Amino acid sequence: MKTARVAHAGALHTAVPCERGLQLADGRVLAEQDVVWLPPFEAGTVIALGLNYADHVKELARELTVTTKDEPLVFFKTPGALIGHRGVTRRPEGVQFMHYECELAVVIGRTACRVPRSNAMQHVAGYTVCNDYAIRDYLENWYRPNLRVKNRDGGTVLGPWFVDAADVPDPHALALRTLVNGQVTQQGHTSNMVNDIPALIEYLSSFMTLRAGDVILTGTPDGVVNVNVGDEVVTEIDGIGRLVNTIVGDDLFGR
Repeated sequence: MKTARVAHAGALHTAVPCERGLQLADGRVLAEQDVVWLPPFEAGTVIALGLNYADHVKELARELTVTTKDEPLVFFKTPGALIGHRGVTRRPEGVQFMHYECELAVVIGRTACRVPRSNAMQHVAGYTVCNDYAIRDYLENWYRPNLRVKNRDGGTVLGPWFVDAADVPDPHALALRTLVNGQVTQQGHTSNMVNDIPALIEYLSSFMTLRAGDVILTGTPDGVVNVNVGDEVVTEIDGIGRLVNTIVGDDLFGR
C-alpha cells in the first residue's frame, strides 16, 4: 500500500494514489498540484549514509583522503531539513557546485536495539524516495559531511509515497535515477550498496536504539551534477515513487 501526507483546505490528510491524482481519506479526489505535499510519515531521527555506493566512491576518488571500508560513513539530519514532493530547495547565491542525491529511504517500524542482520528486515516498516542535496563548496576535510553541506533547511526531500515493506519484495533489486529538466543524469541500482539494509540496521542498532519513524537514507550512486536556479529535479525509484523538486534562489526567501 502507498500512502501520503498532504495539506488541503486548512487540514492535514492521509491520501492514496488514484487514476486522477490522489484520494483523501474522506473520499475527495484531487490533482497533485491541488495539495501541499508533506514528508509521507512522521520522521524521527534521520540517519544518512555517505559513500554507500561503490561507483559513487570511485566518482569522488580524487577528493577522498580516508578509507571507508571499515565502517559506514554516517551523519544526522534535523527535522528542518525535510520537505515534501513538489517543494522548493534554495540554492545560495555564489555557490559553485550544488548537487542532488537520489536515495532509497528506509523507515523503521519498531524498536531495534542490537539487532543481528538475520532479523534486521523485520524492523523495517517501509520505504520512500529521498533527494538529499549537498553543497560541495562547504566541504571540510574533503568528503566528511558537515552541517552546512548536508543539514540545510529544505535540502532533504522525501516522498511522495510511503510504501509498505510488504509491497517491496526485495529493496536491493530496485533501479533508481535522477532527471534534471527531463534529462537523465544519474542511474543506479540498490544492489550496488556497499552496506546493504540489514548490515546498516545491525551496525546502527549496535550502538544506538532505532525507533519507529526513524529513517535511514542509504546513499546515492554516481552521476551527481550541478543544479541551478530554475531546474526541475526528479528522483525516481522503481516501485517506490517519482519525487519532484525545484531549485530556487535567495530572493524567494528574502535573502
